[in-house]
Amino acid sequence: MPEQAGTPWTRPEIEAIVADYIEMLMIELAGDTVVKAERNRALQALTGRSHGSIEYKHQNISAVMAEFGLPFISGYKPAKNYQRALFETVDAHLSARGLHDRLATTASMGVDSPSELVYQPAPILSDKQKRIDPGIHSIIRRHDPALRDARARALGDAGEALVFQSEQNRLSSSGRDDLAAKVRWVAKEDGDGAGFDILSFTRRGEERWLEVKTTNGPATTPFWISENERLVADENPDVFRLARLFDFARGPAAFCLKPPLTDHVRLIPSQYRATF
Repeated sequence: MPEQAGTPWTRPEIEAIVADYIEMLMIELAGDTVVKAERNRALQALTGRSHGSIEYKHQNISAVMAEFGLPFISGYKPAKNYQRALFETVDAHLSARGLHDRLATTASMGVDSPSELVYQPAPILSDKQKRIDPGIHSIIRRHDPALRDARARALGDAGEALVFQSEQNRLSSSGRDDLAAKVRWVAKEDGDGAGFDILSFTRRGEERWLEVKTTNGPATTPFWISENERLVADENPDVFRLARLFDFARGPAAFCLKPPLTDHVRLIPSQYRATF
């Protein structure tokens, strides 16, 4: 069954590669090895598509997973020029297996967390807002990665616990055990009203207010900021920092944002307070 170069993928072909991709992802997240070359050869025999065409379609599926704020297969960098049919098929497979919430909210998949976080550069804020097909946009809205992560209490607690321990370890390794002992998990001890989660310190003893946002998705997954958090950030730019943890279940990575937050992210109003 020779491939006709440039022809769109059919529904049966899309169904086959999406099912195989999700199976590979679950194997990888379980810590087992996936032999991608063997999988590719099997799909070539099934669909008649070339090795390169299958590899690129895997990257398209990774882009869809990233739009959902979910983990994707390592080595398949997202390529975003996907068909709407691909997006719909990925959504259908994830929904049928209950994987939207499972992949998004699982706090740990057996990967050891680092004792001390190393913050990497944040994604660059684009000057242009991307345009999304209305049908795709409605599917994303239905699952809303930012709201879903905000409601995932176990995931949020796990992220805050990691930052709390990381801050203590950072200060202790710098010879400041006295400050490490003063690090507080404010959100756990006092509740959410402070506008930040972790009270920590620099090595010189200056306060650091860390608001922690955690996702199992990639670095570009949107996140929720409350009005209180925004105000605290704006009013305390010297001490407030937003710690964004991503790819959490597979091996947490992080970046840190310094106010003004609008230098790094686009803030979109999403709630209204109705009064009489």
